[in-house]
Amino acid sequence: MKSIYMRIVASTLFIILTACGSAPAIQASDPESVKSPESVKSTEKSSAPDAVIFADTYQVQPGDVLQIDVWKERELQRELMVRPDGGLNFPLIGVIDVSGKTIEQLRKEITTKLAKYVPDPVVTISVKQSLGNKIYVVGSVNKPGDFIVIRNTDVMQALSMAGGLNPYASANKIKILRREHGVLKAIPFKYSRVEKGEDLEQNIILQGGDVVVVP
Repeated sequence: MKSIYMRIVASTLFIILTACGSAPAIQASDPESVKSPESVKSTEKSSAPDAVIFADTYQVQPGDVLQIDVWKERELQRELMVRPDGGLNFPLIGVIDVSGKTIEQLRKEITTKLAKYVPDPVVTISVKQSLGNKIYVVGSVNKPGDFIVIRNTDVMQALSMAGGLNPYASANKIKILRREHGVLKAIPFKYSRVEKGEDLEQNIILQGGDVVVVP
């Protein structure tokens, strides 16, 4: 009897404390609220390599919006859009040709040029909008449209982003339209060959502006 009485008293006390706000309530449906410090550190570590890969692989294209900052130099903080000709105008340096360069390459170039005017410049660059790195998938796919790519994307990956081929697609008559130096060329792509692991050189890395046409 004494044991039952003590359980009733404990339950009643818990209810009173909860109603008064003294006992914290944790929602089981909100896993973020019960993250341990170890899991937070693990998340931070796993995200770090992605930033390095991005800076080393992402190629700046016309239409991209870049945030460029120079430490302790507020007048050299700029948010700039890359011009259609691939140029960018930055204070003290003037016009820089940035098209096709990675973020890290551009950061090093600006740092070197600024060193003539600013002692030991510390430059950081981030991509605010990657509007220039768009590819287009049109024709007999389930979700045709334009897609922003921030890492190397090949033809098969682009087709997957577009929901895959629909039942009416001519899989072996796909073409990639690419404009180089003002000249438009068509690159053939036979889906069934690549799907079988053959002629893998066809599965090229796409460039900003490429159009994948699926008849």
